[in-house]
Amino acid sequence: MKVKKWFQKGSSRAIQDCQIVTISGLLAMGLLLGNAGPTHAAGTDAPPPPKPPNIVFLISDDHAWTDYGFMGHPQIETPNLDRLATRGAFFPRGYVPTALCRPALATLANGLYTFQHGVTGNDPGYTPVPQKAPDGNAKGKGKGKGKGKAGMAGPPQTPGYRALQAKLIENFGRFATLPGLLGEKGYVSFQSGKWWEGNPLRFGFTEGMTRGFPQPGGRHGDDGLKIGREGMAPVFDFIDRAAAEKNPFFVWYAPFMPHTPHTPPDRLFQKYKAKGIESDFVARYYAMVEWFDETCGQLLDHVDQKGLTNDTVVVYLADNGWIQKADAPGFAARSKQSPNEGGTRQPIIFSWPGKIKPGSRGEQLCSSIDIVPTLLAAGGSPIPANLPGMNLLPILESGAPSPRKEVFGETYAHDVADVDDPEASLLYRWIVEGKWKLLLTYDGKVGRYAHLHRREEKRPQLFDLIADPKEDHNIAAEHPDVVARLAKRIQDWNPVTKRQTITEWTDQPGVWK
Repeated sequence: MKVKKWFQKGSSRAIQDCQIVTISGLLAMGLLLGNAGPTHAAGTDAPPPPKPPNIVFLISDDHAWTDYGFMGHPQIETPNLDRLATRGAFFPRGYVPTALCRPALATLANGLYTFQHGVTGNDPGYTPVPQKAPDGNAKGKGKGKGKGKAGMAGPPQTPGYRALQAKLIENFGRFATLPGLLGEKGYVSFQSGKWWEGNPLRFGFTEGMTRGFPQPGGRHGDDGLKIGREGMAPVFDFIDRAAAEKNPFFVWYAPFMPHTPHTPPDRLFQKYKAKGIESDFVARYYAMVEWFDETCGQLLDHVDQKGLTNDTVVVYLADNGWIQKADAPGFAARSKQSPNEGGTRQPIIFSWPGKIKPGSRGEQLCSSIDIVPTLLAAGGSPIPANLPGMNLLPILESGAPSPRKEVFGETYAHDVADVDDPEASLLYRWIVEGKWKLLLTYDGKVGRYAHLHRREEKRPQLFDLIADPKEDHNIAAEHPDVVARLAKRIQDWNPVTKRQTITEWTDQPGVWK
């Protein structure tokens, strides 16, 4: 059999065959197992092992933690995700360790922290390259594809970039992935939406929409980015085939939504304008959130129509935060790319009707680092010893309090300074423990986005997140013992040796040597 690469164009589907044998096809032919018959001994009364659950992974893209009905937003409507939160266990105080698309998705794919998997930023090896105008003077800000601030050369323009991109993907390939490990237990899997690490078939998916680097447009999803915005047929067709062949399936649904461009259906844009949203930029973002929610509802309804809801684990979160500017396109400070709550906090939902006890987990902490081991446990797959996250399945089923008492995070520059040394781009590290959050600042290379990471406060920042969820009041000077204890926990979590930081409060502004 051949791998089917799906994409939708208008109301029709097109199928492009790749010359790669699929795991699902081999399973159907009995070639991987050697015998398509029962695995229990003949002539005994022992039943076959129960079929593992299907798994659907819903991943939003650039979505604030506040922007859901179930999180109490006064205007945004997300009825389908509200329904999922009601029937599942959801953690309002969920977190992603790194608030940037590519590192966050890498963690969701392999269950490792950014310093472990090494994919610290979206693009490697950026170097300022003045773009010459016809008169010979350097241009200002580039507006075309592949251009950043100050006319920097974009990804397609340099062979050096492509070599570093290939090396970064090679480094990512050192580790097992969730679809690959599930595949060892008989799962078929489908990639759709955002995917940065080259061809997804290389990393355990049996089918995928994305062609991936080094193919043209393969930086972060290419054809896969059509999902959701241009319909759901590729995902539905995969589910239909997997169900017909009685294979447990894994769906990676990571659409380019509500990510820019904010181009929602006009009916939704007008809906939010009618609610009194003055800013068109904000109204479009709100409409994009609801449009994304609609696609999630379509996927969940399709699973339900196949009679698979009770046999399917659904996990939901967003890759990182977003605070929409009211007066311009783009995101505000202290959201995407930042170590602040607006970037890293993300509600997390686990649903498995009849298995997972529903309800809000209140102030209990959860990290996206826990998702891979939890899903491996649900699928009956051994959990690799190198995974740092917790298997939450026992407490999700019992309703007992989570054992997680702290979450860690790290922020690196958007542009990877050294593909073999994560510390080179390290900007911040943080820990949340109960009500406390300690944020430490580091002197790593920042690349193009220095305007987002001014790092004017180099001293430790301590916040009481319960009393001050927006992190407006740094109280490090008032609690030196808490600062010292949490700073030690951060260093014990991942000993950093090459970067400078300040771990004690001083009355004078902090200065790096």
